[in-house]
Amino acid sequence: MQSLLKRLQEHRQQENELQWEGTFADYLRIVAENPRVARFAHARIYDMIVSHGVEETPTGRRYRFFSSEIFGIDRAIERLVEEYFHPAARRLDVRKRILLLMGPVSGGKSTIVTLLKRGLEAYSRTPEGALYGIKGCPMHEEPLHLIPKELRPEVERELGMTIEGDLCPSCRLMVREQYDGRIEDVRVERVLISEADRCGIGTFSPSDPKSQDIADLTGSIDFSTIAEYGSESDPRAYRFDGELNKANRGLMEFQEMLKLDEKFLWNLLSLSQEGNFKAGRFALISADELIIAHTNETEYRNFIANKKNEALQSRIIVMPIPYNLRVSDEVRIYEKLVRQSDLRGVHIAPHALYAAAVFSVLSRLKESKKPGLDLVKKMKLYDGQEVEGLTHKDLAEIQAEAEGEGMSGVDPRYVINRISTALIRKGENEKSCINALDVLRCLKDGLDQHPSISPQERERLLGFLAIARQEFDELAKKEVQKAFVYSFEEQARALLHNYLDNVEAYCSGTRVRDPITDEMVDPDEKLMRAIEEQIGVSENAKKAFREEILIRLSSYARRGLRFEYTSHERLREAIEKKLFADLKDVVKITTSTRTPDAEQLRRINQVVDRLIQEHGYCATCANELLKYVGSLLSR
Repeated sequence: MQSLLKRLQEHRQQENELQWEGTFADYLRIVAENPRVARFAHARIYDMIVSHGVEETPTGRRYRFFSSEIFGIDRAIERLVEEYFHPAARRLDVRKRILLLMGPVSGGKSTIVTLLKRGLEAYSRTPEGALYGIKGCPMHEEPLHLIPKELRPEVERELGMTIEGDLCPSCRLMVREQYDGRIEDVRVERVLISEADRCGIGTFSPSDPKSQDIADLTGSIDFSTIAEYGSESDPRAYRFDGELNKANRGLMEFQEMLKLDEKFLWNLLSLSQEGNFKAGRFALISADELIIAHTNETEYRNFIANKKNEALQSRIIVMPIPYNLRVSDEVRIYEKLVRQSDLRGVHIAPHALYAAAVFSVLSRLKESKKPGLDLVKKMKLYDGQEVEGLTHKDLAEIQAEAEGEGMSGVDPRYVINRISTALIRKGENEKSCINALDVLRCLKDGLDQHPSISPQERERLLGFLAIARQEFDELAKKEVQKAFVYSFEEQARALLHNYLDNVEAYCSGTRVRDPITDEMVDPDEKLMRAIEEQIGVSENAKKAFREEILIRLSSYARRGLRFEYTSHERLREAIEKKLFADLKDVVKITTSTRTPDAEQLRRINQVVDRLIQEHGYCATCANELLKYVGSLLSR
C-alpha cells in the first residue's frame, strides 16, 4: 500500500513538472530555440509515429509505433504513413484531405485511430512533443496566431517557419479587452493533449439525425448570457465546445463518417481544404487538426455512387485497411484478445489458435492464376514459409494479381467469439484446457447458428475448417513423433551429414570412408534413396535433386553460413519423414494401446514430460494429444 501511495505522489509530481506558463514574449524565445514546438498537427503526428522507430524488412518498412497492437498489415500501414502522414507533415497538399480508413469489419481501423490518440497524448508529455497554447483559449490555439498578419513575413523569415491561421473570436476579444492589444503580455501555457479532458482530440459518431445537432461539432449559443452581453455575435455568449473546436492542434475522429447526415459533412469541405469552419455569427474559425474517419466498403461504394458527394469525395484520401493474411500474425491477434480477458484458469493448447488462424486466413485469400499454387500453398508463402517451386521474389507478383484480397472473409471478432465459447464451456465443465479440436468444433457450431451465411458460403467455410483440421493433424503427428525421438535435432543433423557425405561422393564420382571399418566404399545408394523417396524424388530425378543440394550447400559455404537440415525445405521434409517412418510403428503401438505395459507406460510418461517442458503443453492436453495421434496413426 505504501509503495502505491508513493507512486501516486511521484506521478503527481511528474504531472506538475509538465506545467509551464509564461508570456507570449517567453514563448517566442522557446520557438526561436526550437521551432518544432509550433509545427502543425500533421507534422506532430508523423514525428510521433517515427519517434518509435522504423524497421527495414525484406518486404518494406515496419513502423514500430503500430507493431504492438496491429499485426499482419504492415504493407497497409506503410502505405498509410508514406502516402499520407509523411507528405502531409511536409505541408504538401495531402494535408488538406480527409483521411478515410476503409475496410472490412474488425480489420483494425478503430485500433489504428485509438493508437494515434493514445500516442498523441503520451507524445505531448515528452520534451520532443511539447506544444503550447494561449491560456484561456477554448481551442488552446497556437500562440503565434497573435502576431499581426503584416508582421508575419518578417517573423517567418527570422524563425524559419510558416504561420497559418487566425485568432478565434474568443482570443481576439480577450487580447482587446484584457491586454489592451499588448500581445507580448498574453499568457501562454503548455498544452497536454487528452481525449478525456477534450483537449486536442475530438470524436464524433452518428446517432439519430433528428436529435443530433450541428452544435455538437461547432459549438452553440449560451442563451443564459444573451441578456448580459446583448448579442449572439459576442464571443462571450457562445460556447466554443464543439468537437471541431476541442480537436484543434490534434486529431478529429469521425466514426462511421459516411453514415452521418449530409449537414454534418458540409463543415468538412472548408475545414479540410482551407483549415477553417463556420460557427454561429462569427467569421471563419481556424483549426489545425488531422481529420480521420473510418467506414466499411459497402458504405463507401454507396457514398461515391451519389453524385451530390463529389465535392467531399475529392477532399478524401482513401486508405484500404484489409484483413491480415499471415497465419502467424493472426495467432498474435487472438493471443492479444484472449490476454485481455479475465479467464485465467483455462489453458490453451499449442496449435489451438493456429488452427483457427488457418481457417480465417484461408477464407480471406483469393485463388491464384499461377499453376500449382493452391490456397494452402499461398497461405504458407504469405506466412514466410518455403513453398516448392516458388521463391519470395514471386510474392509481389502473386500479391499484385489478387486485387482486393483481404477485404472480405471471416473476421477476427467471429473467431474470438467462438474461441470465447470454447473457453467458457471448458471453464464451466472445470476442465483445464482447450485444444484445436475444441476450437474448430466451436467454429463449426457457429456457422450452423449464423443465419446470414448462404448455403454455398457455409460449404466453402466448412471446406476451410476441414483443411485447418488437416493442417493440425500433420502438426500433431510431427510433434508427437519428435517427442518420441530422443535428441531429435541431433539425430536429424547426423542423418543430414551422412546423406551429404554420400551425395558429395556420388556427384564427384569418388568414394566415402566407412565410419566403422575405416575402409573406402561406394556411396550408400540405399540410404540416399530411402531419404529421397520420402518426398517423391524419382529414380530419374535423383541426380538433379542431389546436384541442387550441393549447389545450396556451396552457396551457404561462400556466405560463411552453416548448412542445417532446415536450410533446404524439401530436404528437411525428407529427413523428418525418414526419422518418423522409422519410428511410426513404435508411436502407433505405444499411443493406441489401451493397457500399456510398464515399458510403454514409461515411454508415454517421458513423451508427456517432453511435450510439457519443450512445447508448452499441460498434462491434460499432452495426454489428449497422444490419444488423438494414436487414433490418427491407427487409421
